[in-house]
Amino acid sequence: MNEIEKTEKTPLPAPPGSEPRVPVGRLVGVDLARALAVFGMFAVHVGPMPTPGGGVGDWVLELASGRASALFAMLAGFSLTLIAGRLQPKTGLAGRQARARILIRAGVLLVVGSLLAMTNFGGAGILNFYAVYFLLALPLLRLPARALATIAVTLAVVTPQLAFALRALLDESTVRAIDSYDPLARLSGVGVLDLTLTGLYPALTWMTFVVTGMAVGRLDLASGAVRRGLAVTGAALIAFGYGVSWLVLRVTGGAGEIVSRMPAKDDFAAAKGAFDSPVGSQLWGPDAWGLLAAEPHTGSTFDLVGSLGIAITVLLCATVALERLAWLRRVAGPVIAVGTMSLTLYVGHILVILALPGEAATPPESAGAGLLFCFIAGAVLFAGVWSRFFRRGPLEHLLNLATKPASALR
Repeated sequence: MNEIEKTEKTPLPAPPGSEPRVPVGRLVGVDLARALAVFGMFAVHVGPMPTPGGGVGDWVLELASGRASALFAMLAGFSLTLIAGRLQPKTGLAGRQARARILIRAGVLLVVGSLLAMTNFGGAGILNFYAVYFLLALPLLRLPARALATIAVTLAVVTPQLAFALRALLDESTVRAIDSYDPLARLSGVGVLDLTLTGLYPALTWMTFVVTGMAVGRLDLASGAVRRGLAVTGAALIAFGYGVSWLVLRVTGGAGEIVSRMPAKDDFAAAKGAFDSPVGSQLWGPDAWGLLAAEPHTGSTFDLVGSLGIAITVLLCATVALERLAWLRRVAGPVIAVGTMSLTLYVGHILVILALPGEAATPPESAGAGLLFCFIAGAVLFAGVWSRFFRRGPLEHLLNLATKPASALR
């Protein structure tokens, strides 16, 4: 764990005539935040369905829906800065090698994600979407934090409305025609149109999370001023995203309009599943009321802003807690290890779900919280034991080997 616990307060001295270097050791707080995202993902995929007005457990389960994947996407952007240079972007040969590593990672994730999409898990996987995020982020790798933050704000404000307009132009025959020429769609059922616009994590709107993560990655998280700024920003985004949406929908009557347009459902679980759909999809069609909603995966501005506020707050709290509470770092070692091998655990948990009885991503309801506990305990146990003997998780090691050719770039 020594490498994970490196700090980045002081740049390393650069050899004469070379580019200045900054350590890119993974911040341990990022690993803890990523582990929490893994557990949230487990809760969404195998946990019991939260009930309206339930207790703290139901609130946590509801919080995980959509926000765990948003936290993953933001941390993916943070990870891109670890590869491309955190506080100071790499340039010259080092910069080209970093871009080559990211390009190779995107290719590997596209292959693995498409293979998972060919299973019964279908379009619920996110790895092939990550491949598109990485490709779109390549031109932004050398931008400073302020420029990245400006782009993220612009994306949050503009892309939900743009996505709504583009989806409104699509009908079933148009989608079929586009997919018929798309080799990815024909092979796995998740094609370019899904990856960019109509899927569960469309790049058009979800690049907001990635670019925000890149902006946060450019900041010195050891700085008290930066931490205070992030704390205020996170709280403000949460208040705006969920508070303003709640107020506007009720003042305008939009909440009632949205519910009235939803298909009749006999139970809350089915209704919730229908509500978690991208704005402009089959749920609302051309109905623009969805642009005011902040529900998970709606892809509205309010959804993006509120989810970003939660993601920033989780990352900040994890970083500060591990720095100030030495006992927590010792106790949370196996949990932190989960965050260092999230790719392995992500793919592994999908394979386990596929092996469960019943439909993929829909484990038996009788399992309830017990199945969720088994997934979390199994992940912590595996990661804790594996990290004692190996530096990287199994798939992380293979991914690192795949990117080795980038180091030979001249």
